[in-house]
Amino acid sequence: MQQQQQQANSSSSSPAASSSSHAAAAILAAASWLPWWPSRTRSCAARRALPAVCVAAAVATAVIVLTADGGWWGRAPDEMPASLFSDDPRDWEPPPSNITADHLLDGLLTADFSFESCRSRYEFAGYHKKSSHKPSPYLIAKLRKQEALQKRCGPGTTTYENAVRRLDSGEGVGGDDGCRYLVYISYRGLGNRMLAITSSFLYAVLTERVLLVDGGRDAGELFCEPFPGTTWLLQLAGAGWFSPLRSLQGYLGGSKQSLGNMLQSGGPVSVSADGNVSWSAPRPPTYLYVHLAGRYGFHDSLFFCGAHQRLLGEVPWLFLWTDNYIVPGLFLTPPFRGELEAMFPEKDAVFYHLGHYLFHPANPVWHAVTRYYWSNLAGAARRVGVQIRVFQKNQPPQAVLDQLLSCVRGEGLLQETTTVAANGTSSSDTAVLVTSLSSWYYERLRDEYGGGVHQPSHEGRQRWHDAAHDMRALSEMVLLSMCDELVTSGYSTFGYVAQGLAGLRPWVMTRAPMWADDWTEGLDPREPCPRAISVEPCFHSPSAYDCAAGRDVELDKVTPYIRHCVDVKWGIKLVNESSSQW
Repeated sequence: MQQQQQQANSSSSSPAASSSSHAAAAILAAASWLPWWPSRTRSCAARRALPAVCVAAAVATAVIVLTADGGWWGRAPDEMPASLFSDDPRDWEPPPSNITADHLLDGLLTADFSFESCRSRYEFAGYHKKSSHKPSPYLIAKLRKQEALQKRCGPGTTTYENAVRRLDSGEGVGGDDGCRYLVYISYRGLGNRMLAITSSFLYAVLTERVLLVDGGRDAGELFCEPFPGTTWLLQLAGAGWFSPLRSLQGYLGGSKQSLGNMLQSGGPVSVSADGNVSWSAPRPPTYLYVHLAGRYGFHDSLFFCGAHQRLLGEVPWLFLWTDNYIVPGLFLTPPFRGELEAMFPEKDAVFYHLGHYLFHPANPVWHAVTRYYWSNLAGAARRVGVQIRVFQKNQPPQAVLDQLLSCVRGEGLLQETTTVAANGTSSSDTAVLVTSLSSWYYERLRDEYGGGVHQPSHEGRQRWHDAAHDMRALSEMVLLSMCDELVTSGYSTFGYVAQGLAGLRPWVMTRAPMWADDWTEGLDPREPCPRAISVEPCFHSPSAYDCAAGRDVELDKVTPYIRHCVDVKWGIKLVNESSSQW
């Protein structure tokens, strides 16, 4: 038991490797017939054929845990083997005869991609309930405009080559091409990166910049390209050996090229008596670093001021380092508010739309997702996802389990007990998917609820920027988004992504902050999992500074569509302003 508890609280890295070919063959055989357009309205008999229980104990990211001889450590019969992450055309169903509005999410997506190049782009909607959230015509128009900008100014064009040359030489803006760039610097685990990329993309749309993702080695293996006719991945071809683009991971908050440092030092920037800021040099710098990671400083937070946005608008290249979902902060930035309100009449659907637009799992990941879904989850009438992430090593696993059970029973998500047949199957028609770094919670839930509980992996430790690890993490986020109800762990960006893609308000298991000495701090046993007030992710580190007033304000009193998060009391999130909870 002590060893299991240590595994449940583990948070470092572990090695990766391949799975057993016998187990892979068994799973592929179980999924030998897979219709291209899956239906969630199958007959009751078909639903009961695979009585699953969809508890998603969320992993942060995924790594493969091995024994000394290279085998799967404690691998459950329904675990997702590495061999599922393939793109064998013999495993795919033929493409549809025509592409409909449902495939393209009511105009959110363009049909300018071939079906074979990115199957998830056209199949994703078939695995999710039809949503009432529709993209606004204005948002669709802005997306088409951004796609044209990316294609005209992005990698592979003469314009891009000239822009890189000017960056390296320090020439600044040149020509009349109107191309400016925002480079997102990859940082932290996959959940943080997906939220930060979404934020960066929205900022690029608002400021008419080309988005380039310095996504690390695995970004191209995880996602399809979102923009037709170009790439969103930063290309270094043509960049000099001492190009600023080659040292992106070396920037820190105190960098002299950062906005915060320049504002604090006052050297390159002058401030007038009425508060306007301008570049004191003959011309603006060729590039600027924006630091919004973690609990960034006051001068960095002036990024959210209108006057400083005008200053940044004159800089051809911006490098953004953040692990935050800064979208609520953009809604509080005066120059952007009108555009954002027009793009998103439903304020609580920003990540839902942008996440569906940007993040299409690459074919190998999508292959693993769909095969696992049909082998383990498709037969259930109802799917409950529970995502568990333990950040504090001193928190006993049993306390986490007790909180989870109190939540799912108190909210009526799972019954007290479920009849288990001799063969280990459950009589419930509810499916539970568990995605956790540890197998301990899965084993306890399986003891409680029977064979309908599934866990795709139990990787042991989180590992950043490891392709195999991140492919598993992405597949599990997507599987969670296919559930009907979600229970997530507070503070977890992994859970935020899953709930955003699903369009579901989860029940959130609260927890103490990572830095708290007492793991019970702030926990209320009478309310183990309050319901999130919207599906939007939480902005963990917002700036409370009101630039016009020159003082801090209560952020949840500024506008009816900004509220505090249930899991991070100082964090903020977007809500639908017509919500009855306001």
